Amino acid sequence: MTVAAHLGVAPTTERWLRGRMGDEERPGAEGFLPAERDLESLRAAATGCRGCELYRDATQVVFSAGRPRAALMLVGEQPGDREDVEGEPFVGPAGRILDQALGDAGIDRDDVYVTNAVKHFRFHRQGKRRIHEKPAVGNIVACHPWLEAELAVVQPRVVVCLGATAGRSVLGRTTRITEERGHVQQSPDGQAVLVTTHPSALLRLRDDPGWDAAYDAFVGDLQAAAKAAAT
Repeated sequence: MTVAAHLGVAPTTERWLRGRMGDEERPGAEGFLPAERDLESLRAAATGCRGCELYRDATQVVFSAGRPRAALMLVGEQPGDREDVEGEPFVGPAGRILDQALGDAGIDRDDVYVTNAVKHFRFHRQGKRRIHEKPAVGNIVACHPWLEAELAVVQPRVVVCLGATAGRSVLGRTTRITEERGHVQQSPDGQAVLVTTHPSALLRLRDDPGWDAAYDAFVGDLQAAAKAAAT
């Protein structure tokens, strides 16, 4: 199955997405993957990825962290500002919420594998600040070979999609978090997948009366994923 087909993108649309900025801007990551694939070789090769235009403005590629053959794999959207600076996924404010929720769910973060659907930070500048921008579908398409390779190497029992972008990348279609979250389903490739919210969504509820319920639901989703991965 091609990347376009997996992501529910028609071939003509894929060519348009990649060609908007010139074919040289979004050739896709496939040509940058190493022939021999383990996490070490993938991580090293990713530093030279020019699969889409995002590498030009990002500080560095942000690949992954965690246990190489983890039963539980967490997939987020893309690196944020802190992740782009430090080169590690989920080390900013959303990462702190994720760490807290994993702990409350009884999951050791060192026992899971954490990555993103898109490996470079997409943003626009507002004065001296870098403001997060959601990755375009073309960025998801271009970057998808990295995630496919990670799945093949890690072979997780369950993949947790943190947010709609991760759901699109793993499940190959538009994902509706409110309708799909909290239960295990199958990806087109037969992978067990559980969809939940992205921890950054919880950040926006910090001072909201609904914070406790939203956070507890997130912890519950992580517990459900861990239970499924243990069976």
